[in-house]
Amino acid sequence: MVSVTTAYSTSTYYKPATAAVAASVTGSASGTAAAVSAAQAATSVTLSDEAKAALAAKDFTTVLAEARSKLVALLKEAEQTSPLKDGQLAVDLSSLDPRELFAMASDDSFPPDEQEAAGLEMQRRFENALSGPAALAKVTGNFTALYKAAAEYLDGLGSEEKAGADWIAGRAAVTDAQKQLAADPKTLPDAGEDDPVALYLALVEAGEQIKPQPIADVASTARKTLDALYAEAIKNGKAPTFNKATTVGTYIDMSKFDSRTLSSIVVDTTGKFSTEEVNAAQAAMRGKSGAALLAGFQSAAKSSDPTAFSQNIMSLFGAMSVEERQAAGWSDKFYQAAVDSYTATSKLTQMFAEAGGDSTGFMSWMGK
Repeated sequence: MVSVTTAYSTSTYYKPATAAVAASVTGSASGTAAAVSAAQAATSVTLSDEAKAALAAKDFTTVLAEARSKLVALLKEAEQTSPLKDGQLAVDLSSLDPRELFAMASDDSFPPDEQEAAGLEMQRRFENALSGPAALAKVTGNFTALYKAAAEYLDGLGSEEKAGADWIAGRAAVTDAQKQLAADPKTLPDAGEDDPVALYLALVEAGEQIKPQPIADVASTARKTLDALYAEAIKNGKAPTFNKATTVGTYIDMSKFDSRTLSSIVVDTTGKFSTEEVNAAQAAMRGKSGAALLAGFQSAAKSSDPTAFSQNIMSLFGAMSVEERQAAGWSDKFYQAAVDSYTATSKLTQMFAEAGGDSTGFMSWMGK
């Protein structure tokens, strides 16, 4: 049993629930996380090793100044005076790297509404990292991948955040949970009140997780971004085009947009985009989802688990918003096919083992 109360209000990863809620967490998770990481890379900031090294070398004063500069630009672009509206994020903060976001959340030079917005974005990112493995939990009953995803997320944060009491306590709880899972992967670990995964599951159960930015707002930002790219191209004397092979125009590369931005263009609930823009966004979205599927297949090919690919598909599906699934052409039938494949293969594996075989023999029988 995990109680969600204001006792968690000091946590870096979660704002307090809007009301005290008690939630019994009985879900589970397992499987491979590589494919989920591939999908999430499309919706979050991805840095090269060189960029990470350069970021780590910056002193915190510089990080603070850059966070402030980026926030001012984002507010101006969104035509907002605050990153919050009705207690929810009103500005897309995904362009801030982890150190900048932590600086914004923790430094008193930022007003309370900006600090709260940064905290919400930090929670959103953590929840996004866990959403795929958690969805897989409902099918497989194994928590291993869920805690692995949490450990990897926490380990990827900045040095200032990792020096704080919240991070230290949360990471220790995850380590403790992973030790328990090594002995019993299908029982929810009891790692104490500092366990951020148990808290995440409780918030999901209570319906208190961060809601995504409304797709109409995402579309508005996408419209402004495209218009700015067009204006820049024309200023340079070249016509904007979605033709990658152009030699006379400026190629507008939609693949650089994150998946939710692309989905807002493809779904186009507001009628802001031309047919050409929708087609270009759809092609880019299909490219991203195809790359994620390929990564899932390649990861599964290296696994000794015959259910690995179906697990990867379920994780990917769980990590996507409704609009992203629609834009990528991933239907509920596609997800159900993955569930059915997992269930059938798991049953066959069990029957094979009961008949005196082992997993290695089963994989050979399956032609791997």
